[in-house]
Amino acid sequence: MKTIGLLGGMSWESTAVYYSVANQLVRDRLGGLYSAKIVLDSLNFAEIAQLQRADEWDRAAEVLALHAQRLERAGADMILICTNTMHLLFDHVQEAVKVPVIHIGDAVAAAVRKQNLQKVGLLGTAFTMEKDFYRERIASHGLEVIVPEPADRALVHRAIFEELAVGIISESTRTMFQRIMADLVAAGAQGIVLGCTEIELLVHEEDCQVPVFPTAKIHTETAVDAAMSEAVSSEPQ
Repeated sequence: MKTIGLLGGMSWESTAVYYSVANQLVRDRLGGLYSAKIVLDSLNFAEIAQLQRADEWDRAAEVLALHAQRLERAGADMILICTNTMHLLFDHVQEAVKVPVIHIGDAVAAAVRKQNLQKVGLLGTAFTMEKDFYRERIASHGLEVIVPEPADRALVHRAIFEELAVGIISESTRTMFQRIMADLVAAGAQGIVLGCTEIELLVHEEDCQVPVFPTAKIHTETAVDAAMSEAVSSEPQ
């Protein structure tokens, strides 16, 4: 079994999902006391969030690249950036290491295409919903991506940083997400990408009338598949 490197802590709430899901998947597939081989480098999210707010993406890229190199030196055969937003810096991280960095957008797009969908709604931080890096990565797989209206994007962004990333799960916020997802479905979305790894702590399949795609779980399953296969690749599927 190959070793999965988790570049986590952004936030630790969702990184815990990565760790838990990876071990559950390996146990389910192999049974007994089997668990995943994992190395984890957990960043201080307060420092990363400050760089995001200050638009200091070059500095953030340096930090992530440094920590990815630490994972590689620790024996990681592949690396996961355990956050959707920081895939804005995917190319910088991949250039810093020799092992493959598995892109969350490629994993999600493969899951969407497996269900034969063509158009999905995207929820995430304002960075993920409004910048090109994530929408275009998914669109490169032949999919159409739509996002909520500006006021709803602001609501989703606030909920992520002020509630979900600090462990607050609110029924009123769940209701808000249900309404926003319904609006995306009304606009033609055949599925909803939970494009922030914290959102799946709140939103589940039963909260939406179309399939939802929990990105942390999908990303982790892709890595476990790779860890248990003969080879890993960073190339888009």
